[in-house]
Amino acid sequence: ISKQDSNDDTEDVSLFDAEEETTSRPRKSRIRHPVASFFHLFFRVSAVVVYLLCELLSSSFIACMVTIILLLSCDFWAVKNVTGRLMVGLRWWNHIDEDGKSHWVFESRKSTPQDSKTISEAESRIFWLGLIACPVLWVIFAFSALFSFRVKWLAVVIMGVVLQGANLYGYVRCKVGSKKNLTSMATSYLGKQFLRQNAGDGQTS
Repeated sequence: ISKQDSNDDTEDVSLFDAEEETTSRPRKSRIRHPVASFFHLFFRVSAVVVYLLCELLSSSFIACMVTIILLLSCDFWAVKNVTGRLMVGLRWWNHIDEDGKSHWVFESRKSTPQDSKTISEAESRIFWLGLIACPVLWVIFAFSALFSFRVKWLAVVIMGVVLQGANLYGYVRCKVGSKKNLTSMATSYLGKQFLRQNAGDGQTS
């Protein structure tokens, strides 16, 4: 497991204290965790539906707001602590050390031949589709509420953007690595392109 914290240190750690997943099952496109896949989409889709239909479902703004916030909170907890681990083998969290410093930790299962057998392509597509699409919708709702002067809904849509955006950011960091790794990859790519271009110019001249 690749572990990355706020100091950009990398070390091998166990993703969880007890790994219940076996590595002998073949990799298939079927859904291996149907309950996790269902709740990965249920809470966030329900929050979007309630927001869109709130005026039809109830005349009480407070009731709709509380319902949406509860759904968003349940979604944040479920995606952060359960579905990410089961569906794609990723996990992120924050902890405070003895000195009182905050550390963000991002873990991802190493892509070894044995680990790849436990990954479902269907679950991976469901996970990333739900993780990316819903925050985009909440950003659209935020601009819509702002431009239509629905000020009372701004707090709700901003919470949707923050909670679901936090999970999106955390899992993207788990997937692609730390900022240090991204910077070094970009620098290496640009350097190679620069050398290739200079080499081509030297040959033509």
